[in-house]
Amino acid sequence: MTDVDVKILQDKGISEEKFEEQLTRFRNGFPYMKVERPAVVSDAVSVLDDSERSECIDLWREYLNLDKKVVKFVPASGAASRMFKALFEFLERGKNELENETERKFFECLERFAFIDALNAKCKRNEGLDAVTLRERGRYLDVVKNLLDKKGLNYGFLPKGLLLFHAYEEGARTPFEEHFVEGALYAKNKKGEVNLHFTVSPEHMPFFQSLLKSKEESLSYRYGASFNVSFSVQNPSTDTVAVDEHNEPMRNSDGSLIFRPGGHGALIENLNAIDADIVFIKNIDNVSPDVFKQPTIENKVVLAGLLVKYQKTIFEYQSALENSTSISDDLLQKMLDFCQKKLCITNKFNLMETKADKIAYLKMVLNRPLRVCGMVKNEGEPGGGPYLCQNPNGTVSAQILESSQFDKSNEEQMAIFNGATHFNPVDLVCGVKNYKNEKYDLTKFVDPNTGFISMKSKNGKSLKALELPGLWNGAMSDWNTIFVEVPIETFSPVKMVTDLLRAEHQSIPLEEAIG
Repeated sequence: MTDVDVKILQDKGISEEKFEEQLTRFRNGFPYMKVERPAVVSDAVSVLDDSERSECIDLWREYLNLDKKVVKFVPASGAASRMFKALFEFLERGKNELENETERKFFECLERFAFIDALNAKCKRNEGLDAVTLRERGRYLDVVKNLLDKKGLNYGFLPKGLLLFHAYEEGARTPFEEHFVEGALYAKNKKGEVNLHFTVSPEHMPFFQSLLKSKEESLSYRYGASFNVSFSVQNPSTDTVAVDEHNEPMRNSDGSLIFRPGGHGALIENLNAIDADIVFIKNIDNVSPDVFKQPTIENKVVLAGLLVKYQKTIFEYQSALENSTSISDDLLQKMLDFCQKKLCITNKFNLMETKADKIAYLKMVLNRPLRVCGMVKNEGEPGGGPYLCQNPNGTVSAQILESSQFDKSNEEQMAIFNGATHFNPVDLVCGVKNYKNEKYDLTKFVDPNTGFISMKSKNGKSLKALELPGLWNGAMSDWNTIFVEVPIETFSPVKMVTDLLRAEHQSIPLEEAIG
């Protein structure tokens, strides 16, 4: 290791020991999860009836009137470049010929995109003609350049959160703005305050701040809310070194080490830094226009109310365990049943012969952050899912897993993977304090063995990248977890630009929408 290497590590806040641990991970890899079974309805995935939903809604309304802090946490650093992969490829061909369905659909439905007015204006300024006229004249390349390039809308550089997603009479809205609206509809406290936190890339921070400045007053007036907005960036100390096929550190042309962001799992530190009692987590691109928001709002309220309900029980149990000498055997059994039937935690080792053993076990199991996770029925969308997994301490618990955590050479494990009936839309409500109102140190509940290695490229060269345990899987491995089925209508991500043509992103009645 050179002096320059040491200086780079110091600047990033990465110790030499941590650096060596990363290299060891590349050499040895990560162990696969030991998955016992998929979580399904009646086995770890709850389906609430009308009475239970009504109870949860009432509990959440009561909670919002308490002196508690609720924060909506939105990972928003993802670049939008992958949304436009097909259009970038179109530009690379350099011909005004539409060769595939994605390209044809984009141009045929150009007027349906919320950014059409802005795109028309940019094209008119740069080309002398608006985007629709350029399309009619077959000048497709000019339209795409004005969408993606810096001289145009710059959508090839901006993050998803800053793109115009939804059209309204008063003007198009970005996902960034849609999260303000959601927050006002389910997370506004008795003072009319809504707390929002966005994790962004450093290069995009000024753009978010500028948009906030231009929109905050009108959104506050429209929704009767005072928005407290904060931002954070991924800590450089969570970056990971890139290596070549021989697991040797890769370097730039100037000889400096190549580092990459450690993935969204690094955001556990950002989440940990937030002062809150309850935190909602949802991805930036999973938003709907107002005409389709109702299912999302109602189900967010239900999930939050359910968290309050479970948290109340857990806090009562934790308090009782402090005075363990007076706990009856019946109450202990009730707690053990709660852990097994409600939190879906079973003790496979079952080494609880004495009352002291049971108390120690319950203190360990209950003294954790709590999350309620909405799960949608698996209808072919990519993403992780809910499973019940074996842990090193002899317990089986509910976990959200990605496909990379399964041993694809193990037929039994892959059968379990394929047996999942639900997948993870990233719809979480989190309780991050204990019964004494003390905030948990969330970094203490991460399983470091749940990261993975991925193949990337830089300047035409292949490299191996180290991904930290994901935010909602390995980074929350030791949280208590509740899975609840939510409607597919609450899940409307945008992976490619033409997804914006789906019915759930069109601000018009469903029967008139495209998708």
